[in-house]
Amino acid sequence: MNGRVRPVLHVVGTRPNFVKAAPVVAALRSAGCEQVLVHTGQHYDERMSDVFFRQLGLPRPDTDLGVGSGSHARQTADLLTALEGELTARDPALVVVYGDVNSTLAAALAAAKLGMPVAHVEAGLRSFDMTMPEEVNRRLVDQLAELLFATSPEAVGHLAREGVDPGRVHLVGNPMIDTLLTHLDHFDPESARAAHGLPARYGVVTLHRPANVDDPEAARAAARALVEAARLLDLAVPLHPRGRAALGAAGLDDAPGVHVLDPLGYVEFMSLVRGAAAVVTDSGGVQEETTVLGVPCLTLRTSTERPVTVTHGTNRLIGPDELVPTLRKLLDGDFTAPDEGPPLWDGRAGARIAAEIVRRLEHDA
Repeated sequence: MNGRVRPVLHVVGTRPNFVKAAPVVAALRSAGCEQVLVHTGQHYDERMSDVFFRQLGLPRPDTDLGVGSGSHARQTADLLTALEGELTARDPALVVVYGDVNSTLAAALAAAKLGMPVAHVEAGLRSFDMTMPEEVNRRLVDQLAELLFATSPEAVGHLAREGVDPGRVHLVGNPMIDTLLTHLDHFDPESARAAHGLPARYGVVTLHRPANVDDPEAARAAARALVEAARLLDLAVPLHPRGRAALGAAGLDDAPGVHVLDPLGYVEFMSLVRGAAAVVTDSGGVQEETTVLGVPCLTLRTSTERPVTVTHGTNRLIGPDELVPTLRKLLDGDFTAPDEGPPLWDGRAGARIAAEIVRRLEHDA
């Protein structure tokens, strides 16, 4: 390649990817690494992607593939085709992927087929529920990656049991928490509450997983539980377009005490979460963020790939029928925030990841 410096290429596609990538990109920039940022467009609404780049200080993407939505098979196929061309043209020294979305799997697979090394940020998470598309993605990506960056000791243990070479695995902490701590002083619950007409005591709800919104019966069960919960506590409910259609059809839109909102930027959303009396979610990232903020979190799922948020955090797994009684107990004082967070969730994960990447690049030079 005529002696040119081959870049580190980051692939992001959804809002959680952006939050995880921001501290890694910043730390590699400080280390003087050449970088390329590829946005697949898996989240393509301006409120769901562009605003996140602005608020997180990420550079504008070098490429926006604009793949958009679709079935899992079609979206992954489109991503593979687009990413293969991009990787061939860029010829990166390392491809860095984040989390467990379809963009992550497609990038890892395209890179592996081209003989390019892959680093997986947030490796080793396991829900052990193979009906979740994300579980399929994260297991496959971990088999393809040469550098695996784990957020918790449990994740390291999962990789060891799966036979992953321990020399490839690095316990680095959680870069999503780096971003949260960096922006903590910008989270203003009072302004966010006032902007959306919420009372002093309110809850936040975010639901998007197929198990809760794609199946009509599950969506109706979730909507019924939330309507009843809103009798105890006003609920701010920012929804992805798909989730809004499903839960709206199930009766959520017109319920008293339910404030259905458009998708929010990172700072706006985290401001609401920071001031909430409780959060109801099916999001892995929100389970982590509430753990650090000390906010009670009720996760509408039967399993979590982030058990550290239960053992070291504020998270409880519940079904829809458990929401109202559990929420009532929380509001009556049945909650104690943990004394300390999970190990290495200290705001320096991005720097640890960057250091390992630099070591890998120097070794390969």
